[in-house]
Amino acid sequence: MEKSNLKISKVANRGFASRFCLLPSASCLLLCFCLLPSAVLAQEIADKMVATVNAGVRTDLITYSDLMWQLALQPSLSLVNPNSQDLNRALHLVIDQRLILQEAEKLPSIGPTEDEVKKARDELVKEFSSPADFQQRLLRVGLTSEKRDGIRAQRLRIEKYLDFRFRNFVLITQKEIADYYQQVYVPRLRSRSPGQIVPTLEEARSDIEKILTEAKIESDTDAFLDSARERAEIVMLSPV
Repeated sequence: MEKSNLKISKVANRGFASRFCLLPSASCLLLCFCLLPSAVLAQEIADKMVATVNAGVRTDLITYSDLMWQLALQPSLSLVNPNSQDLNRALHLVIDQRLILQEAEKLPSIGPTEDEVKKARDELVKEFSSPADFQQRLLRVGLTSEKRDGIRAQRLRIEKYLDFRFRNFVLITQKEIADYYQQVYVPRLRSRSPGQIVPTLEEARSDIEKILTEAKIESDTDAFLDSARERAEIVMLSPV
């Protein structure tokens, strides 16, 4: 199964955590509409069971609505006759979110607060052209405010879990920073902006450390997900 690409809000969005926010993440790992009554618009989506995910905790059902909700919270994607590629990307992302969420829920202390959910919701709305556009997308896929906040809470829990499991243990050495500066940072800057004054290593140190930290978190998260997919029972019930 192809790997998720969780920018938990950056999804989305910072490293993997953005991918799931985008939880991502991540929820990575959670995570995120015409002006007609929601009950009518919801009928536009013929819901069906798409897959089940069991990571040894419980069996989670993924429906077509879950995929449409995922697409609705991404402002660049069309909700009119979504193609198979977009739906499958959404499916793989939702599967990864469920795998991480099942692990994250073993640690109830990392759950998000109401204020954190509200802040995440406000930040999400800013990614759309207007609040009205955001609400129209929600209505089109029958995504209620309660369900929307539930998805945001899940994605915040995913982000917190990934931070707890990976970010707190990332160690970037001075050699790694110096090597990246010489081998990547300076050549890339000169290639993109010829003639621009190149910052010194000390001036670039903080930015490089952040880049390397996010890269390590993403690599560790990908390895974690590869292992989680192998252990889990993922059953595809209907193609999309």
